[in-house]
Amino acid sequence: MLDLKNPGAQQQAMEAFFFGYQAFTAKADEMLERRGLSRVHQRIVFFIARYPNLSVKELLALLGVTKQALNMPLRQLVEMHLVNSVSSETDKRKRLLELTEDGARFEQSLRREQVKLLERVFAETGEAAVDGWLAVNLALGQTQALAD
Repeated sequence: MLDLKNPGAQQQAMEAFFFGYQAFTAKADEMLERRGLSRVHQRIVFFIARYPNLSVKELLALLGVTKQALNMPLRQLVEMHLVNSVSSETDKRKRLLELTEDGARFEQSLRREQVKLLERVFAETGEAAVDGWLAVNLALGQTQALAD
């Protein structure tokens, strides 16, 4: 286990995380850039794909952003016909988000590239490392949820 009281170990852990995340996002960033989009757009389509008929309020909570911060990228995705915003049948004031066919294909292409990378490195590192990686990332996510 890394001794995080040691500055060298701190830097090693943070550098590994930084370069790992950079590798994970590199291909998707290229694909997004070709469309004039950014990582926030990917997060939006990812969560809409993950939770069909997600409300705008639910998406705001998942992303941890303000309505103002979400407004422009979501509008861009709607204008590009990647996302539809429809009224809820039960509450016409509530907007539900869904991917269009093009949006679903786009989200799948972004995810496919990241899954290929994960499959490769998971195969290289083995089950115990993957279980540890998943545990660390779930714990990191929980710290954010607890902070909110």
